[in-house]
Amino acid sequence: MAFVSVIIPTFNRGDVLSRAIGSVLGQTFQDFELIVVDDGSTDYTKDLVTSLSRSIRYIIQDHKGVSAARNRGIVESTGALIAFLDSDDEWRKDKLQKQLDLYESGDSHFICHSNELWLRSGRTVKQKEIHRKQGGHFFERALERCLISPSAVIMTRSLLDETGYFDESLPAAEDYDLWLRIVAYHSVQFIDEPIVIKHGDREDQLSRTVPAIDRYRIQAITKILEDPRLSDHYRDAAVRQLIRKCSVMSKGLARRGKQEEADQYYALAQKYQYNQH
Repeated sequence: MAFVSVIIPTFNRGDVLSRAIGSVLGQTFQDFELIVVDDGSTDYTKDLVTSLSRSIRYIIQDHKGVSAARNRGIVESTGALIAFLDSDDEWRKDKLQKQLDLYESGDSHFICHSNELWLRSGRTVKQKEIHRKQGGHFFERALERCLISPSAVIMTRSLLDETGYFDESLPAAEDYDLWLRIVAYHSVQFIDEPIVIKHGDREDQLSRTVPAIDRYRIQAITKILEDPRLSDHYRDAAVRQLIRKCSVMSKGLARRGKQEEADQYYALAQKYQYNQH
């Protein structure tokens, strides 16, 4: 049984998948199993994966979305620790080893992410301050936007079992939702080195294909507010962020002539505004 399970979800990305797989197979740490979950690809993904290495566990399912693919990988995996890699990203060769150097045996709540190198059309993209990564406790910053990339994460299976898996009802911001549920209660380890390379020039990335992602972040915040364990301080911060995002969504929808939907977000903001006082 491998110590780490690496899960790559993919859908019609045969043109870049070999790069992601190669970056896993080339790791300095080798006690891992690699699981590729094909979310119903219609290209040459199957032939590609089977040609690269017989050691890869290849799982194909009907097209259900990235959350369902990651969750299927988690269920099928056997490692005590789980790492994710999106099929259009890649790892530096010492990514796993550097993160495992921080892992203490028996730490059931271990989660670690890292800094990233962002590339677009082969050129480095400078990250803005709002995207700055960090470790420790950062629930309030995590409410604003997703600050953890799935490709940069390694975590214990026990933490996932405790927190729950990716929400398959969310077509986007599914990672934001999971990280909120984790950082509300646990500290996150962080490596301030770009040991993950993210390629941002694909037209099929969720950030480009799903409009108004904040609508799904609002759903995630609403969910965390229903958790009775959430501290009063964090609850107040979540309510403030929910009101802000609802107000922005409402104004944007109204400008586009979608008044009925705009009114729904306005009413939601008013509800939490009223309950806050």
